[in-house]
Amino acid sequence: MIKTICVAGAGTMGSGIALAAALANYRVILFDSNEKVLTNAGQLIGSNLSTLVAKQKLTEEEKEMAHSRIQYTAVVTDCVADLVIEAIIEKMEAKVGLFTSLAAINGSQTILASNTSSLSINTLQEQVPHPERVAGLHFFNPAQIMKLVEVVKGKDTAPEVISTLTELCTRMKKTPVLCIDAPGFIVNRVARHYYLEAMRLVEQGIADIESVDAVMEASGFKMGPFKLMDLIGMDINLAVSQSLYDAFDHPARFKPSELQIQKVRSGDLGKKTGKGFYVYAAG
Repeated sequence: MIKTICVAGAGTMGSGIALAAALANYRVILFDSNEKVLTNAGQLIGSNLSTLVAKQKLTEEEKEMAHSRIQYTAVVTDCVADLVIEAIIEKMEAKVGLFTSLAAINGSQTILASNTSSLSINTLQEQVPHPERVAGLHFFNPAQIMKLVEVVKGKDTAPEVISTLTELCTRMKKTPVLCIDAPGFIVNRVARHYYLEAMRLVEQGIADIESVDAVMEASGFKMGPFKLMDLIGMDINLAVSQSLYDAFDHPARFKPSELQIQKVRSGDLGKKTGKGFYVYAAG
C-alpha cells in the first residue's frame, strides 16, 4: 500500500505531480539537488493552491493541509518512500543514475516509476536493481489538473506493480491508461503528427502559426499545436520527436522540424523562457 511518495525532480512537472499527490492525501517528499529549483517549486505549489482556493475548489484549511504534506529536500538520502516518481531530464543515463542511488537507500519493494515521455522503460529496467518494480507513470502538464496518466508496463514489470499504480492514479482522481512499453507510448506517438505536420505547413509557407492554431482550435482542439508546444517546452517536445525518429530508424514521418530545432538552439523554449512560437509577458 502506498503511503509515502517521493517525487524526484522539482521542475514544473515534478511540482505538479507532488501537488496532485498531496491533494490526494499522500505524504510527499519533493526532492531536487538544486536548492533554487526547490524554492521555486514551493512558490509554484503555493500559487497553484491559492488559485484552487480562489476558484472555490479548496478551502483555506484544505490548502494548508495539502501544503503541510509536502517535504522539500535537496538531500537524496531523505528519499525513502513506498513509491518514487522520477521527473528529471530526459536522458537515460541521468535516470539510471538517479534510480540506482534511490535503490541503494530503499527496500526492494519500493516502486520506481519514471515520468518519461519518450525513453524506453525496458532499457531503464535492465540497468536498475529489481527490475520487476520499475514502470512508467507518464503524467501530462499541468499534472495537478490533467486527468490522463499513462501506466507503462515494461517487459519485467510485475503485475502487482501495475495494479498498485493504477489504483494510485484512481485515488489521485486521474484516468489511468495501461500500455506496453513502445516508442512514444500512446499519446506521444499518435500526437506527434499534430506538431510535426503543423510545423511543416509553416516551413512550406502554406499557413502561418496563428492560422494553424486558430483552425485547430476552431475544429475542437482545446489548444493549437504551436501554443501547446510552447506550454510543453520546445526542448521537451523536440526530445520526444528525436526519440521516435531514432527508435523507428529515421522515417520521414517522425523527422524533427528544423523550425523547432532552431528555437531550441536559440533558447526560445516557450512559456518557461518567455518566448517560443509566441512571446509571453514576464511573470
